[in-house]
Amino acid sequence: KLMGDWIVVPIVLPAVMAALIVLAVRHDIILQRVFSIAATVALVGVTLSLVVFANGHDPEMYALSDWPAPFGIVLVLDRLSAMMVFLTSLLGLGVVLFASSEWDQRGKHFHALFQFQLMGVNGAFLTGDVFNLFVFFEVLLIASYGLMLHGAGADRLKAGMQYVVINLTGSALFLLGVGMIYSVTGTLNMADLAIQVSNVAPGDAALLRAGALVLLLVFCVKAALVPIHFWLPGTYANAPAPVAALFAIMTKVGAYSVLRVYSLAFGDMAGDMSWLAQPYLLPAALITLVLGMTGVLAAKRLNGLIAFSVVGSMGTLLTAIALFTPESIAAGLYYLLHSTFSAAALFLIADLIISRRGQFGDSLNTAPTFHQSGFLAVLFFIGAIAMAGMPPLSGFLGKLQILDAARDSDAMVWIWAIILVTSLMCIIGFGRAGSVLFWKSASVEGEITVEGAKWPVLPIVAACGMLGALVVLTVFGGPVTDYLHGVAAQIFDTSGYIQAVLGENALALLGQ
Repeated sequence: KLMGDWIVVPIVLPAVMAALIVLAVRHDIILQRVFSIAATVALVGVTLSLVVFANGHDPEMYALSDWPAPFGIVLVLDRLSAMMVFLTSLLGLGVVLFASSEWDQRGKHFHALFQFQLMGVNGAFLTGDVFNLFVFFEVLLIASYGLMLHGAGADRLKAGMQYVVINLTGSALFLLGVGMIYSVTGTLNMADLAIQVSNVAPGDAALLRAGALVLLLVFCVKAALVPIHFWLPGTYANAPAPVAALFAIMTKVGAYSVLRVYSLAFGDMAGDMSWLAQPYLLPAALITLVLGMTGVLAAKRLNGLIAFSVVGSMGTLLTAIALFTPESIAAGLYYLLHSTFSAAALFLIADLIISRRGQFGDSLNTAPTFHQSGFLAVLFFIGAIAMAGMPPLSGFLGKLQILDAARDSDAMVWIWAIILVTSLMCIIGFGRAGSVLFWKSASVEGEITVEGAKWPVLPIVAACGMLGALVVLTVFGGPVTDYLHGVAAQIFDTSGYIQAVLGENALALLGQ
């Protein structure tokens, strides 16, 4: 084993740090910040080394307690999981820097919950087992419930209750789907499922299909896909800004789960159940895109506008994934990286704007100008053109790749028309918001002064860092795209994943 114990570090490091913060330094906010930021920086270093390793090697398995697969719990490192944990740690670093200026003092245990959230998300990306995917979903959800309600407030409590109820329902359905699949195949190890699905008796096929579709519904709840997208706008718009930015990766956990399970277990080798998710996923993704961008046009609050743009971006991402071709998956993953950073950047920039607008808050109404309005207008403009997919930033490159990948699809006309029209809707929605907040407000007499609205160094560094990530994605678009084509190739070459988990003999079973 070349990487050995390093594969488990992205899960163990935040878990240990969360416990340490709760037990040892919960009364000292400065120490909490130091420990939390140090752990997240270390996580960035570890996950970067995993990406470098995964790029040059076949998938590698880590068996917890040295129990052999498929009986024991396994973690699997391949290019996709390495990329997702690296993305999570980069996003986490920006969020913890932003929160460490004063957000973390508005409620208790922010840093401990934050570290548990990172543990859950990283675990979901690394696990090779559907039941442990459920376990890590619960870890990240329980942490997110605490983070969602951080700092309280009536609107946040109401949105938080809706969020909790929807996700508890999703968790119950998850267990139901997992039970149905296990009752037929006798396994929940993803690599083993890939072998067992094609061997299921004809009489059990209907039960397996039902279980797989229930699981798809659960993943689509997490990914905020129609018709279960309605929880997201209220939740993200009312969450604390750093939490909403961190939640940008939460919807991606749903998208990742769809990609992993339905390309590995229900992909080419699944016989009658090959590409089971495709007919349901594409129409739902396109409708999600239309509804999300319609919400952007209709939004009356800045945070609501950004939350609806996240729904729209998930529609775009899952449109690419739903095509299930190597080209569309590579394009979709590029857009996944872009949309995570652009959504996080916009939530952080919005908080900087709202904190300076006094009683006007995030309402999209004209108000007197405020401190640093010119500087924040520039940041908002960059974030808006990124989210809308305008050149020269990475959103434009991502959408271009998705359109190119859809050329051979039967639904090409629909995909092209909807992506292009909704991009225009997004431009109009953000353009309207920017003109009201900055341009029209410049003609209103007076200036809003808010105490303490000086130059907060860490939040500005965090927001600029997210925008900087978009610039890096754009400038290094070529190498990043090459890596992502490698990721897509590895996803479609499922034999490498199966062999890493179950050993050489598993491939002989495939040939039966």
